[in-house]
Order: sequence, then structure tokens, then C-alpha cells
Amino acid sequence: MAFYELLVFVHVFSAILGMGPGFVMIFIVRHASTMTELRHAYVIRGKLHIFSMVGGTLLLISGIWMGFLNTYLFSEGWYLLSLILFLFALAFGPLLLSPRSRPVKAFLASYEGEEIPEEYYKLTRRLFTAERMENVIFLVVIALMVLKPF
Repeated sequence: MAFYELLVFVHVFSAILGMGPGFVMIFIVRHASTMTELRHAYVIRGKLHIFSMVGGTLLLISGIWMGFLNTYLFSEGWYLLSLILFLFALAFGPLLLSPRSRPVKAFLASYEGEEIPEEYYKLTRRLFTAERMENVIFLVVIALMVLKPF
């Protein structure tokens, strides 16, 4: 197996490892029916986030490395747009997701009781909207990588 083929393998594997968990994170917490289940769902979500971070980092490194090995990729529209969109989506973490998840984490730590109150849903509305936007961007990146339309 040539080195470039190994990079392609790492890149595809990293996409599965990194992006896959991100698509189910909302689903995991949306189906909790008590605060105990919700807290546990957020623990699971946090552990899945580690896969997303490691996979996403490997995805970015392997993708740029492939570009340096085949410099013509930097003249391909699908490659450049994918790279820009991926970097844009990565910026969601510190700029949108982290500030919106802090109040949710504080709420989960301080709330007593088993019934999930309406306040939780108000706190997560903006967070989940940002996560859905990020997932759409990742789907566009995947489509660009597979279809290579331009």
C-alpha cells in the first residue's frame, strides 16, 4: 500500500470516527425522559465528543497532507470549499457550541428533581440549532468529497 493510499484510508476512517458520533449527539439527549437519564445522556455525549475531536483532527491533518502530496488538489474547487467549510465548522466549537453548552451544564449540575423542566428546553434550543447547522455543513463537506462536483 502506497503512503498516499494509507492517508486516504486514515482520512476515510477518521471521517467515520470523527463525524459519525456528531450526528447522533442530539438524538442521545433528546430521548431522555428524566433528569437522571438526561445527566447520563450528557455523560455519554461527552465521551462521544472525544471520538469527534480525535477523528476530526486526524481528518484535517490527513486531508491537508494529501493536498501537500498532490498539490493539484489546492486548485480543485471541491477540495478548497471542503477545507474552508470544515474549518468554518470547527470554529463552531469554541465560538457557538461551547458558550451555549455552558449554561446547560450548569443547569444539569444544579437542578434538583427528576422532571425535566421547560427551562432546560429553552437552554438547549439555541445549542441544538447550532449543532444542526454544523451537521449540515459536515454533510455538505462529505457530499463534496464523494461527488467532487467542480
